[in-house]
Amino acid sequence: MTYSIIGSGSVGAAIARQFARSGITVGIANTRGPQSIAPMASELGDKVVPLTLQAALDADVIILAVPFRAHRDVAQAAASWKGKVVIDATNAYGVPLSELDNLPSSAIVAKAFPGASLVKAFNHLPANVLAENPLGAGGRRVIFLSSDDEAASATVAALVERLGYAPVSLGKIAGGGQLVQARDRSWAPLIFQDLFKKEQ
Repeated sequence: MTYSIIGSGSVGAAIARQFARSGITVGIANTRGPQSIAPMASELGDKVVPLTLQAALDADVIILAVPFRAHRDVAQAAASWKGKVVIDATNAYGVPLSELDNLPSSAIVAKAFPGASLVKAFNHLPANVLAENPLGAGGRRVIFLSSDDEAASATVAALVERLGYAPVSLGKIAGGGQLVQARDRSWAPLIFQDLFKKEQ
């Protein structure tokens, strides 16, 4: 299984830090090219590999860590998304409901990636918290997931575990997934909830 992160801002860098900490190789790309990511990758170590956008799209699992509206540009960069797992870490705060057709933002993202299996994850914590060691408070920091594809959700849950977090499934996007999706200028109830799952 190969992984890449699209977006090298605060969220993308925070997730890359967790891959490096866990010893899992991940590619990272943005629209400015690999040279713009080189200093961050150098700091994090050889598990974080700067890539071109096209090279990053070859991964099996692709994490979208871009501003919400930029997902369209990423979607158009690949000829086919068939068989890919796309992790939607975006937040649509401030995007009018009319622009979303009154749907959950992840449903809009999923439409832009036909053939891919979309999982909502990694979007509910601020970047500075996401960058912290997920082990603490006698347990592991929770990452919420929601997806309409059970197999893809299981794939992402396994990755979340490998990164040291505790995955908590919220079910399908239209149901539990609404609990972690911003709508217009409102934050959903589970956004910013920094929760830990106690070890048994």
